[in-house]
Order: sequence, then structure tokens, then C-alpha cells
Amino acid sequence: MRGLMILALGFPMAGLAQTNDSPSIFIGLGARSAPAYFGADSTKTGITGRLRRGETSAGDFALGDSGLYSLGLGGSLRLVTARTADDHAELTGLGDIDATLEVGGKVSFIAPQYEVFTALRYGFGGHEAFVAEVGGDFVYTPDEAWSMRGGPRLLWGSDDYAQTYFGVTAAEATASAFDAYDADAGVISAGIVAEVMYQVTPDWGVLGILRYDQLQGDAADSPIVQSKDQTSVSLMVTRRFSFGL
Repeated sequence: MRGLMILALGFPMAGLAQTNDSPSIFIGLGARSAPAYFGADSTKTGITGRLRRGETSAGDFALGDSGLYSLGLGGSLRLVTARTADDHAELTGLGDIDATLEVGGKVSFIAPQYEVFTALRYGFGGHEAFVAEVGGDFVYTPDEAWSMRGGPRLLWGSDDYAQTYFGVTAAEATASAFDAYDADAGVISAGIVAEVMYQVTPDWGVLGILRYDQLQGDAADSPIVQSKDQTSVSLMVTRRFSFGL
């Protein structure tokens, strides 16, 4: 599934005033179809999930007296699943990459009709490197049941991150069909995300996500890459848990 199972974590850590009377947590679980690994032109389906607090992805903390604007400081997690040559014949000779848990923080500014955010994470496992993501969403809520949001995304990776997933060492070049390649830090991908949420009941819902990314820079030029265009589709059932105080 492009090597990714994503958990979006939005527990707020600080704010000026909280707008929720009853704190709530949203949990989503479902399936995701995406490229089998970064740069693959084949797809794989696997499990995906989402976890967030409050009505927005960064929590409900108001700025000013109107309560219309929120500033969220929270966590950001991403699980990058393993990449093994045994699963992909074209990668024979390349070293396997273990699963990685990326852990970091996220800052969001939320208005009634849009949200912008930036996140910084560090990987533990298959890669031990920094990645940063920035993005923004336009938000449209025609009624209480339906909500839609979407906007651009940009992913940056450090030298170690780029080399782990897109580089080819001299030893790997000898054992594989690829030439040696050094991938440096820079923008890894640029893309766009669209989400549609249908709230079946106040607590249960269905979430659909369509994401398109295009690899950039050294990542796009890697000999490992079969396709620069990376598209994923996710479908999840969501559950809202409220905690009355």
C-alpha cells in the first residue's frame, strides 16, 4: 500500500480557550489501496486508520472572542510499512527496509472554511531521519451529514530519508539491475488530497479519501522509481467517542 499506513493524530497540547464542552475522539479504520512502495507502478491494499481529537484535525482551541478560529499544537504519527525484495521481484538485490514509525508534532491554524498545517516527524525503524509535511484544506459542510475538505500537500525529506527509499548503494548496484544513485534532501512529493465524510449518525460515519502525489527532485529521478505519479484511495468507518465532564 505504497508502504504506508497513516494515523493522523491531533491531540492538542496548548491553546487559549477550548471550545468543546465535551471532549471527543474520532477513530477511523478501513482499507487503503496505493502504490506498493514509493515509486511503484503496482498497487497493494492494506489496513489504514485515523485518530484525532475534536471537530478538527488539530483540536478545538479558540483564538479571540468569536471562537471562529483555532490554533492547534498536537502530535503527528505516520507508520511506513516494510519494503522487501521478496515481495517485489524488480527490487532483487536491494536491501530490505524495516517498518518505520514516524513521531513528531503538528501545528495547525483553523478557520471556518479552511485549515493550514505544518508537521515535523522523526523516524524510528527502517529510516532514522526527519520528514516535514505542509498543507492546507478548504472545508465545505453543506449540512450536518456531509462534509468535504481538500487541498495541497508537500512532503520534504532529509538526506537519510531520501537515500533510504530512493538511493542505491554501490553494493546494491552490483547485486541488482540498478545503477548506483545518491538521493539528497529535498522535496519528495507534491500533491493534493480530497476527503468526503458522511455522518450516518452523530457517532458513526464513513470517510473516503483520494490522494494524488507526484514525486519530485532526486526522488523522481531515482532508478528505482517506475512511476512518478502516486495515487491512493482509502475508505474508513469512523466512530466518535465523547467524554462528558
